[in-house]
Order: sequence, then structure tokens, then C-alpha cells
Amino acid sequence: MNTSKVIRQVVLDTETTGMNRDGAVYLGHRIIEIGCVEIINRRLTGRHYHVYINPDREVDPEAVTVHGLTDQFLQDKPAFSEIADEFIEFIKGADLVIHNAPFDVGFMDQEFRFLNKKTQNTEEISTVTDTLVMAKKLFPGKRNNLDVLSDRYGIDNKHRILHGALLDAEILADVYLLMTGGQAKLNLSSSEKGENSMGRQLRQSHSPLTIIRATNAENETHQKRLDIVEKSGSCLWRQQ
Repeated sequence: MNTSKVIRQVVLDTETTGMNRDGAVYLGHRIIEIGCVEIINRRLTGRHYHVYINPDREVDPEAVTVHGLTDQFLQDKPAFSEIADEFIEFIKGADLVIHNAPFDVGFMDQEFRFLNKKTQNTEEISTVTDTLVMAKKLFPGKRNNLDVLSDRYGIDNKHRILHGALLDAEILADVYLLMTGGQAKLNLSSSEKGENSMGRQLRQSHSPLTIIRATNAENETHQKRLDIVEKSGSCLWRQQ
């Protein structure tokens, strides 16, 4: 009988109405997008959770330039209270893998408090692994944001023009699997080029990732979102 333990992890990212800065959660900012990618026993399952949320407040213009999510786009989306149960069910019991976890977890805890339920802090639902803390230990003194880590491990993210919670979660899942690939040590004195080469070798050692194609309905929704972004200013996606 196979008694091996199943290890379930959920790689998670959020977008919010304000910029990713200390104290944003205390200024009344809210979550407007959640993206999650499931990993079981270090294998991407292809299962994910993704939702846009109406925050019941305006999105800061500075934040719109980062993620492209406008008030108009979000006005017909569900409130957090409407998606809370399905979201909690998806992450329950998993180890959440998050880059700069205090930011996302702070917002999640705030949203849970707004529900006026017995629930709940994130730590009552899931454990949390912070990949930023991991990266700082692996690469002390270096920049360790998601773009830099993607480049360091040879992950092509040229399609990442605007931030998006699901896209960033997918990239972070790839980064996390490479960061924890079992290598005994990293040559921290190596050049960035050398680290890229190492990343590509590690990446090649993993099974191919599952590719999920967007449906026609999803493509249509994406184009409508770009129409809204274009009305508020330059749309970088349509300049490619």
C-alpha cells in the first residue's frame, strides 16, 4: 500500500487597489484580483483558481498603470464576500507559496475580517512559505523581485507587460520549483549570466509544464479589458 504523504501547495498572488507598499492595507485598499496555481508533490496539476473582485472603492491611478484593472472593468465583478467560500475551500490545508507574503497575507486577513464571520486569519486556513525570504538567503545582497528571479533562473517572462495575479502566480510557481530543485549549493559569486545558465539546466530537468489555452470567451474578456485600459491611456499590450 502506498502511504507516501501528499504535499499540496498553492502558489498565490493578488492585485490590489493600491501599490505594494508598507501600510497599504491600513489605508483602506482592497484586493481586486486573486490568482492561484496548484502544486501536488512538486508537480503542477494544471488546476488553478482565478477571480476579479469589485473592491467597492476606487483603484489608485498609479496602481492601474501596474496591473491595468480599472474601476470600469471591476464594477460588475463579485464582492469578496461572494467568492470567499470558494476561495477558502481552494486554499484550505495547503501550504501557500507567496512572494513577499506579509503583503498578500495582510490583505487576505483584512478581507476575512470584513466578512464578520468566525473566520479567520490566513494562518488558520493554511501555512505560508515566503519565497522572498528564501531568495534573500540564496542570493544575499542581490535584488530578488519576481522579474529578477525569472531572469536568474532562465524563465522567459517577456509576455509579462502588465502585472496579473494568475500570470504572476504561474511564473512564481516555476521560480519556486527551480529554487527548491534540490541543488546542494549555489555559486553566489557567479555572474548573472552564469546563474541564468544554471537556471536553464535546472528547468530542463523538470517535466514539461502543462499548457492551458485560453478559451474564446476568455480571449473576448481579455480584449474587452484591453479596450478599457486603452481608453484610460496607452495600452502596452497592443503596442507589441
